[in-house]
Amino acid sequence: MKRGSLHRRLLLAAAASIGGALVLSAAGLAVLFQQHVERRIEAELAAHLEQLLAGIDYRAEGELRLAGRPADPRFEAAFSGLYWQIESGERLLRSRSLWDERLALPADGPADGSVRRHRVPAPGGAELLLLERTIVLPARIGGESLRAGVAIDAAEVRAARREFLGDLLPYLLLIAVLLWLAAWVQVKVGLSPLAVVRARLAAIHAGEARRLGERFPNEVLPLARQVDVLLEQQERELERARHRAADLAHGLKTPLQVLAGDVETLRARGERELAGEIEEVAVLMRRHVDRELARARMAADRGEALAPAADTVRRVVAVVSRGPAGARLQWRIEVPAALRVRIDPDDLAEALGNLIENAARHARAGVTIQADPQDDIAVLAVLDDGPGIPAERLEEVLARGARLDSAAAGTGLGLAITRDIAEAWGGSLEIRSGRSGVEARLVLRRGADGTGRSA
Repeated sequence: MKRGSLHRRLLLAAAASIGGALVLSAAGLAVLFQQHVERRIEAELAAHLEQLLAGIDYRAEGELRLAGRPADPRFEAAFSGLYWQIESGERLLRSRSLWDERLALPADGPADGSVRRHRVPAPGGAELLLLERTIVLPARIGGESLRAGVAIDAAEVRAARREFLGDLLPYLLLIAVLLWLAAWVQVKVGLSPLAVVRARLAAIHAGEARRLGERFPNEVLPLARQVDVLLEQQERELERARHRAADLAHGLKTPLQVLAGDVETLRARGERELAGEIEEVAVLMRRHVDRELARARMAADRGEALAPAADTVRRVVAVVSRGPAGARLQWRIEVPAALRVRIDPDDLAEALGNLIENAARHARAGVTIQADPQDDIAVLAVLDDGPGIPAERLEEVLARGARLDSAAAGTGLGLAITRDIAEAWGGSLEIRSGRSGVEARLVLRRGADGTGRSA
């Protein structure tokens, strides 16, 4: 996943969203849990308060007392966190858990019969959750007003919340992982059409396809259509350029043929110096014409193409072997019949024709054409048994218009054109020379062969 990629940005956004949502969810659940616990505690305190008020009684001498104390044992343990207190004027009753302390009831007590909820300081500085109620006793037991309160340490609520969050955390982490995986799958599925676009663009660049096509989601389809429109426009421009170059080249061939006839006429008249100058200019023009014709055709042939290597080699050898140079040689073809290479058949014929003609021109007794199919490439090698090329001149033979043998026929562009053809189809041309002659290696990408295997 590359830095700055859309895939990475979406996953980071999903992770941030999931994390934020889970944090908010945890906070919200903690608040809800605390409220639930507080309601349960208030219900428990209310029950203790009712039990406390129900047990209030007076002795005959007017002493305030409880006929029955709340049953919870925490009321009997000193500073246990659960307390009760009843006060009426100067009279005070309190739970053993308060020891010598006293609950700080608010100054403004509630109206008769109503219950109020407070948070008050506890013995030792803690905070208590307090329920209090003011009642007026019946006349038979004094008829006075008294306040009763039951309180519990608020730390119990906080402790319960912490325990709840501790129990909840593993589940939140599990949910986060599951949601992130779901987001990853969603991003993968959502961006898969872009991966298809990238793969099809690569296929178009490699010459395996010509258009992106229409099989895309509605959000991606307009982009694919625009790219196809641009590709179609480019093809039309290339076609027009090819036709213009071809028309120009063919238009020059006739004047060049006329010049060739004029050169022979001048030589017959004895004007050899002038004839040589005109011939040199004509040869230079013919080189450019041949090169532009080859380049124009290559520019238009970059679509999906496969060429049968063995059939093309045999056709080229059949033509070259009938010429004066080829008729005297022994020809060996060692190319698998099923081998296919990714190149236009006409381009392959021209590239091999240039190599085989050069080999026939310089060979002493024979020429061998071999193929070495590898995983994703195929090497077509043309070997001759001629004198070879000096090592220091190997680069020179691939230069435009280079001719090591100035007496031989040709424009000197054959190898340069062959290299252009190979590079246009994603391949290369290598020239090796040894004691046994020259080996020209045409490296091309493999296509699906007759057995169904492909590069």
